[in-house]
Amino acid sequence: MRYMVVIEEGPTSFGAYVPDLPGCIAVGESPEEVLQLIQEAIEFHVEGLKEEGQHIPVPHSSSSFVEVQA
Repeated sequence: MRYMVVIEEGPTSFGAYVPDLPGCIAVGESPEEVLQLIQEAIEFHVEGLKEEGQHIPVPHSSSSFVEVQA
């Protein structure tokens, strides 16, 4: 499965979350690190859901950019 990941830059780190997997988050020192960590977090999250016999959410989020005059 392919989940959309949102990455946000903070003052001292990068955060990532997965809209289709509430509570699945990661924090890293660089965009590359946070992507690696969120991939591991997604795998761990999905594995936990399977072990508990819960439904695995189907990816359905998407993203787009909108250009505006500033």
